[in-house]
Amino acid sequence: MTKILSFGQPLGGVIQVAYVVEDIEKAMKYWTETLGVGPFFLFEHFALEDYRYRGNPGDIDITLALGFSGSMCFELIVQNSKSPSVYTEVIDKRGYGFHHWAVSTASFDDDLARHVAAGNDEVLYGVVPDPINARAAYVDTMAKTGGMIELIEINPAVEGFFSALKEPSVNWDGKEPVRILG
Repeated sequence: MTKILSFGQPLGGVIQVAYVVEDIEKAMKYWTETLGVGPFFLFEHFALEDYRYRGNPGDIDITLALGFSGSMCFELIVQNSKSPSVYTEVIDKRGYGFHHWAVSTASFDDDLARHVAAGNDEVLYGVVPDPINARAAYVDTMAKTGGMIELIEINPAVEGFFSALKEPSVNWDGKEPVRILG
C-alpha cells in the first residue's frame, strides 16, 4: 500500500501543480477569489543552493506562492531575473500558464536516474537550504506530457512544511489570503 503523506497526497504521486505567472499578486488574487485556493504563502526571492540549469551552475531569482485546495498544493512562480531558466523556456515557447507537476520521492537518486535513462533531461537541480535540507530536480517531459516533472525529495522537514501550509486552508474563511514567509 502506498504511504499517504501527512498533507493527504500519496508518496510517489503528484503533490503539487505549478504555473508560471506574469504578476504574482494578480495571480494570487485571481486564484483565491475564483478558484478558492488559499491562503497563499509567499516566498520572495526563493533561494536554492547548488543551483544548476541544464547541468551548468547559475543564479536564479524567483518568487513563489504556495496554496492548497484540499490536499493538492498549487504553486505560482514569477521569475524576477532575466537569466535563462526552465521558467523562461516555457514562457518563451508558449507563454504563461501551466509549467510542471511536482512528484514526491523517497528515492531521489534512483527516480532521477530512471527519468534520465528514459530520455528526460535533467534541466534544473537545487537544494532547498536549512531547515528543509532537501533536493529538487526538474526533468524535461514537455514533449511527452505538456509539462515538466519536478522531483521533490521527501524527508520529515519537507512533509512537515507541506502539512503546515495545508493546515490553514482547512475551513479557511478567505481572510488573510496572502501570508509572507520568505
